[in-house]
Amino acid sequence: MSKLPNISTSIFTVMSKLATEYNAINLSQGFPNFPVDEKLTTIVAKLAKENVHQYAPMSGYVPLASKIATLIKNSYGRTVLPETELLVTAGATQAIFTTITALVKNNDDVIILDPSYDCYEAPVLLCNANPVRVPLNDDYTPNWESIEKACTSKTRMIIINNPHNPTGKILSQSDFEALESLLEKFPNMLLLSDEVYEYITFEQKQISAHTRENLINRCIMISSFGKTFHVTGWKIGYLIAPQQLMTEIKKAHQFLVFSVNSICQVAISEYLDIVTITEIKKLYQEKRDYFRELLKNSRFELMPCEGTYFQVASYAAISNENDVNFCKRLIIEHGVAAIPISTFYADGKDLKLIRFCFAKDKTTLDEAAKRLCSI
Repeated sequence: MSKLPNISTSIFTVMSKLATEYNAINLSQGFPNFPVDEKLTTIVAKLAKENVHQYAPMSGYVPLASKIATLIKNSYGRTVLPETELLVTAGATQAIFTTITALVKNNDDVIILDPSYDCYEAPVLLCNANPVRVPLNDDYTPNWESIEKACTSKTRMIIINNPHNPTGKILSQSDFEALESLLEKFPNMLLLSDEVYEYITFEQKQISAHTRENLINRCIMISSFGKTFHVTGWKIGYLIAPQQLMTEIKKAHQFLVFSVNSICQVAISEYLDIVTITEIKKLYQEKRDYFRELLKNSRFELMPCEGTYFQVASYAAISNENDVNFCKRLIIEHGVAAIPISTFYADGKDLKLIRFCFAKDKTTLDEAAKRLCSI
């Protein structure tokens, strides 16, 4: 008997497989197709001949942990103790899974805001806990009244994703004030803040939970070097949590992966000495603006994109069919793969919206836009 009877193959796998079958341009799955920084690959090539191939410490390569603490200090002004408040993980998904596994108990409730990334619900279910899916407003702002109504004495955790996948929305100052008020009313509730796109924001600067004094003692922060340095296949992330929570998280982590890929940890540690992390925002803003300009004369209506490397678009002027069928037809008839937004909702809410990934090279974006503008 399945422990996850209602969870099937992810929509990302389905659409990517279909894209391969029809030789379509894959703007569905969120991975860059342009080269990794040559400075980083040079470091990896050098390290391949050095003594960095055995187990790293369970909590992470010590110099990397120290540099992450410096990065957080420089980015957010927050002091983190690398020995007790920081954990290097095998990607953000493992960080999320480990956190929920360690901190959520049988019959707890976990608030998930829809549309939501699909890795949140499964670990909650595997803990025999209850995912409580609360829809965002149609403009993707949180409805704090609905969120508070969904909270009870059983609510153990609320998960936020900022910047938000799939919509690119960024939480506002008033959102954080409402969140702080909520946690004050429910003193046993924890915050899991998924901020893997923290360095990919545009006109509006992201407000991080790192900067909120009223949150950090009850907050687990999730970050991703895979997203930040466009090395998604490396599966390197990290999480920050208060010591009392981190102690429990590390207990689970040691039996999931024990320690994370050693050569990648050393490589990122050295790369942090030479990379200018603020340049990442510029790189993706140029791609966002270029893609939006290419599509301005199409029949798609482009939604605001405040962060991430995803562009949400309405196809309501093109078709009345549901978004899953539209995305399949988009691949089969027009050779472009996208992700239907309804699959991010518990109830399959269909607003005739789809998601494109613009983390692609110019040639790919040019050809994809040419095909999309022909529709």
